[in-house]
Amino acid sequence: MADQRTDLAFERTLLAHERTLMAWVRTAASLISFGFTIYKFFDYLAQSQKVTQAGERFGPREFAMAMIGIGLVTLVLAIAEHHHSRRVLREAGGEVRRSLAELMALLVAGLGILGLLLAWLRQ
Repeated sequence: MADQRTDLAFERTLLAHERTLMAWVRTAASLISFGFTIYKFFDYLAQSQKVTQAGERFGPREFAMAMIGIGLVTLVLAIAEHHHSRRVLREAGGEVRRSLAELMALLVAGLGILGLLLAWLRQ
């Protein structure tokens, strides 16, 4: 009975770590998508010539790239923390299965890198 309770407690802890990573993925995805939306909105305004681009140091493009970058940094830190938590659980002797949340985090990170590159390369 005690082993079963320990196994269930271990499973709950593992799932809590997965939920935490998914919360960070949602936060990072929001930052990345909002940054890219800002970039595309002001890009559209500039192309339709409703707004002129001033020689600003920190304009909408730079702000958008900063938001995307912050989202990516957030995601990288969350993945690193998740790896650490999983390693601690594995060292405690529990069975740690593959993480679907980590796969999602990597996919969102790839999307963020693509968005940052698109914003950076397109002047």
